[in-house]
Amino acid sequence: MISVVIVDDQALIRTAVSQLITQEPDFTVAGVAADGAEAVRMVRSLRPDLVLMDIRMPVMDGIDATRAIRRDPELQATRVVILTTFEDDEYVLQALRMGASGFVSKGSDADHLMQALHTVHNGEALLSPHATKVLIDRYARPAPAANHNLSPELAVLTDREREILHLVASGLSTTDIAKRLTISPQTAKTHINRTMTKLQAHDRAQLVIIAYESGLLVPGRLR
Repeated sequence: MISVVIVDDQALIRTAVSQLITQEPDFTVAGVAADGAEAVRMVRSLRPDLVLMDIRMPVMDGIDATRAIRRDPELQATRVVILTTFEDDEYVLQALRMGASGFVSKGSDADHLMQALHTVHNGEALLSPHATKVLIDRYARPAPAANHNLSPELAVLTDREREILHLVASGLSTTDIAKRLTISPQTAKTHINRTMTKLQAHDRAQLVIIAYESGLLVPGRLR
């Protein structure tokens, strides 16, 4: 069973999302919290697989709660998915920098929500090319135009790993990357994991941020 903690300061949303999740045979709601501080305590106690995290909450917001969870060495297996509205996009980017694995809109239907949770649980970043482009265009630091101006932090990567990083940041799944490069999905996954290790990225979402802010992928050129 995939365990989920739901965090939102609105009781109606907590109840509605809980009902959706409990209807799925391979999911269980481990707990619900009304603010970030309560969420951090609950996650440290329950150690769920996933946390569905609101951003704007009293006591501690979702950004600080995400940071506390992702920086806890005992919670490295727990993934955070941001539950957001369109006007929260600046905060979503901050949450991604803190280690969130992606985001899903509060207006999503049940099928999209469950697919999103499955995606993150399977180790993928929940970042569509369009949603990523909107966030990065608006809030990421301006990227240099030419590859010779790339950030020095990418010097640790091989050419193949830089190519992998570019594809991850473009929103491709592991399967899509394998097809694009004509390699096996396991080989693609190995390259992704090595790239994450070298760049000290928590997960694929962090790779997306690094790709843009290092200049590897320029806003407006997302494919």
